[in-house]
Amino acid sequence: MYKTYQVKEREIYRNVHNKLTGFTDDLEDKKGIKKKSDDSLQHIFIRYNNKEISKKKFLEIFEENRKKSQDYFSRYVDNQFKKEGYKIAVKIQYLSIVFLPAKTQLIDHPITLFETKNKVVKAGITNTGNWETSSKSTSDDEKKIVKNNSFHVKSKTEFEILNIKSIVFKELTLLFLCCIALLASVLILYIFTVKNLIRQQKQVEVLHTVVDNISHEFKTPIATLKIASKALNKEWNPEILPLIDRQIIRLESLMQQLHKDETEEEIIRIQPEDWNFFIQDLSFAYPHIDFEIKNQITQQLPFDKTLMETVIKNLCENSVKYGASSVKANIINQPHHIEIEISDNGQGMEKKELKNIFEKFYRIQSNNIHNSKGLGLGLYFVKKIIDQYAGRIEVSSQLQKGTTFTIRLPYEN
Repeated sequence: MYKTYQVKEREIYRNVHNKLTGFTDDLEDKKGIKKKSDDSLQHIFIRYNNKEISKKKFLEIFEENRKKSQDYFSRYVDNQFKKEGYKIAVKIQYLSIVFLPAKTQLIDHPITLFETKNKVVKAGITNTGNWETSSKSTSDDEKKIVKNNSFHVKSKTEFEILNIKSIVFKELTLLFLCCIALLASVLILYIFTVKNLIRQQKQVEVLHTVVDNISHEFKTPIATLKIASKALNKEWNPEILPLIDRQIIRLESLMQQLHKDETEEEIIRIQPEDWNFFIQDLSFAYPHIDFEIKNQITQQLPFDKTLMETVIKNLCENSVKYGASSVKANIINQPHHIEIEISDNGQGMEKKELKNIFEKFYRIQSNNIHNSKGLGLGLYFVKKIIDQYAGRIEVSSQLQKGTTFTIRLPYEN
C-alpha cells in the first residue's frame, strides 16, 4: 500500500511538472521583467554591476515584479489544474547571478522572481537551471559579433501539491479498501488460529493434569497393597482384608477418572469412619511413623470421599517425606464448615517457601539439590481440591520444629 501510494504520488507530480515547465520557462516573456523595454533583465544586471543602482533598489525591482505577477501566475496555475482539484504552489528563485568577465557574485542570497499565492512548504519537485545573458555588438573593423557584459544565472523552480495526500487517497480508495479487507481477513484468521491453539493447549494441559494426578495417586494404594501382600505371606491378619478392599476401591475410583465419558460420575460422600481409615492406611504403609488422629465428625458430609482421601494422604505423606516422625490429624466439625489440621515435627520450611509450595511441580530444595523424591504435585492437588470446594488453606512452619496445615471447607447441612 505504501509503495503504491509513492508511485501514484510521483505520477501526479510528474504530470503537474510537465504542464508547468513550459510555462515557467517562458514566464518572463509573458508577464515579467523583460516586458519593460527600458528595464530589461540584462539592463538591470548591468546597471547594478556598474553600481548605478543600489542593492536595495536592485532587490526592490525583483520584489515589485514578484508582486505584480503573482495574481496572474496564481490564476494560471489554478486554472490549469482546476478540473483535477489540485492545490498547487510554485516558486521560482535566482540562486546566483555571476558577472562572467570578473566572476563577481551579484547576490549573496536567493531572490524570488515568481511565486503563487499558495506558498511552497516542502517541495515535491525541484528543478535547477543555468543560463547566460549578455549584450551583443558588431565590430566595425572585422564585422564580428562581440559579447559584452555577460552574466551567468542559476535558477531554481519548486513545485508542491498541497493536497497531494487527499488526492492520492481519493484515487486509490478502492485499492486501499481491498487491502484493508484483506488485512482484516488475515487478522481474523490469525486471531481464530491463536484462539484455537490456546483452546487445544488448555485441553492438553487438562490431560496432563489428569495424568499427573492419577499417576501420583496410584503410588499410595499400590505401595499399600504391596505391603499388605507381604504381610499376608507372613501371617494372617483380619485387618488386612478391609485395607486391601479400600485400596482396590480407591484404584477403581482413580481408574474411573480416566474414563469419565464411559461411566456415570457418582460422588461417594464421606462417612464419619472414613477419616479414621485414611490414617489407618497410612499407619500400615508407614509403620515407623507415629500417626495420631482426633476425629470429631459424627455425620455424613457432602464431600467426595476420594478427594478428601487425596487431601489427607497427600499432606501426611508430604510430612513423612520431609523428615517427620510424628504426624497428627485433627478433624473438627464446626457450624457450616469443617476444619482439618495436619501437623508434624518434620524439618519445617522457611517463610519464603510458603508462597510457592502449592505451585505445580514446585519442590523445596536445599543448595539446588532435592532431598526427597517426588514430582511436586501433592500440595498442588490439595490446593486444587480445596479451591473446588471454595475452601481455604493456611500454612505455618518453623525450621527444625515442624509444619501445620489448617484447612477450612464450607458446607450446608
